[in-house]
Amino acid sequence: MKYDRNGALLGTDIPSLKDVRRGKVRDIYDLGDKLLFVATDRISAFDCVMPNGIPDKGKVLTQLSLFWFEFMNWMPNHLITADVDEYPSELKEAAADLRGRSMLVAKAETIPVECIARGYITGTGWKDYQKEGKVCGIPLRSGYRQAEKLDESLFTPSTKADVGIHDENIPFEKAVELVGLETAERIKELTLKVYTTAADFAVTKGIILADTKFEFGVRDGEVILIDEILTPDSSRFWPADTYEIGTSPKSLDKQFVRDYLETLDWDKTPPAPELPDDIVFKTRDKYLEAYRLIANREIEI
Repeated sequence: MKYDRNGALLGTDIPSLKDVRRGKVRDIYDLGDKLLFVATDRISAFDCVMPNGIPDKGKVLTQLSLFWFEFMNWMPNHLITADVDEYPSELKEAAADLRGRSMLVAKAETIPVECIARGYITGTGWKDYQKEGKVCGIPLRSGYRQAEKLDESLFTPSTKADVGIHDENIPFEKAVELVGLETAERIKELTLKVYTTAADFAVTKGIILADTKFEFGVRDGEVILIDEILTPDSSRFWPADTYEIGTSPKSLDKQFVRDYLETLDWDKTPPAPELPDDIVFKTRDKYLEAYRLIANREIEI
């Protein structure tokens, strides 16, 4: 296992398993009829992976995803188990490193579209709106202010990018071309339903879920949720008590890292700059706080 100086897990090495694919955050091992997902502490921004990580970040992503999978028990997903004591024998030697940050999941055919739900006008959506009165090509009424709640939540799909390649927003019609009308309509429906359900719950915990993204797959002819869901990596979490329309709200998510990077003279292409320790540990605190507020318990470190 590879750790940085602050104890963040940057990469895994399981000698008994050789078939591994490393994404921006996850190391994915092929176990034949299933996959092992390991959430490292790597962090990416602007589709670039930073050279150092955020300690315990992978545990937050895994355990918050598990919370939401259970909460959304009406929505099928790929989870088999996250209990390392139930893992195959070849993983026993790595149990200590895998505990709290890994999942055994069923294989599924990935739907090649990132499914984004936007309930508030912020980020690139706000920039688009200021320029042309649209968000990802969808016309909106005039008069919105920064961070204001949208009259109706939007489904704004994008391409799925590899490391170092920027995601690209696409119109719904392009999603139809990629996956077919029936599947495109189904993932749009599920994206907005899961988002609305989560947003309604989060607000009871003092959190505004401004936007989020999902990935879906198909297993046995059924569309299911895959990867992570509703985490500080994939969502914007705004504390309700500091939320103010017309500003860029304080957040408990990766936006804190993006904001720091925007202050640098960096062209948002690899190699990415190393994050200073104060940014690392403030980010860690935000991730842990998001978990604590939503799940109403402390993370299992």
